Amino acid sequence: MSPETNAQKTLSQLDANVLVAECPSRQVLSHLTSRWGTLAMLVLLTGTHRFSALRRRIGGVSERMLAQTLQQLEADGFIHRQVYDVVPPHVEYSLTPLGREAGAHLAALTGWIEEALPRILAGQPAREAEPAL
Repeated sequence: MSPETNAQKTLSQLDANVLVAECPSRQVLSHLTSRWGTLAMLVLLTGTHRFSALRRRIGGVSERMLAQTLQQLEADGFIHRQVYDVVPPHVEYSLTPLGREAGAHLAALTGWIEEALPRILAGQPAREAEPAL
């Protein structure tokens, strides 16, 4: 058995457990649930977008942070980056099937947050007034 095949076999036998510090799922979780990662995924759920369109839709994100976020999500297999060989360069971003699946879960979570926001905000002053443990 080649070293590559052996390594793949070993990795496939590991159980994913986000609570274990060394588990690669933590990095994926970090990419998806970062502020910019979640927002980029939500925008891409609406369809294919160019970089500038994504940046306009995601208020407050810098060009550098958006580029970094898209690279991470692409490396994780959630985003497809299509480069067109034209002048000026034309790049489009879309979700992969895996990205659409993850995006649906993020949309459910952010939808719940938006729906529950009045209750969340109402509970904040009470939490701040509680003594620290």
